[in-house]
Amino acid sequence: MHPVVAFLLNSFALYAAVGGVTALAFVTFGVTRVQPAPVSLGARILILPGVAALWPYVLIRWIRVR
Repeated sequence: MHPVVAFLLNSFALYAAVGGVTALAFVTFGVTRVQPAPVSLGARILILPGVAALWPYVLIRWIRVR
């Protein structure tokens, strides 16, 4: 495999792994800090993929709330 392709695939895998961990942590603990209203289990499941994809923005917002 070409080194550039390997680098891009590894970068994507790392981004996805960090996104998955961040999404699980945010949906479990952080969503009620950013959004003060109660959040149901269904809403948490619905926002999980979006948080995983946009984890840098979500993480910055979560840190700012603290």
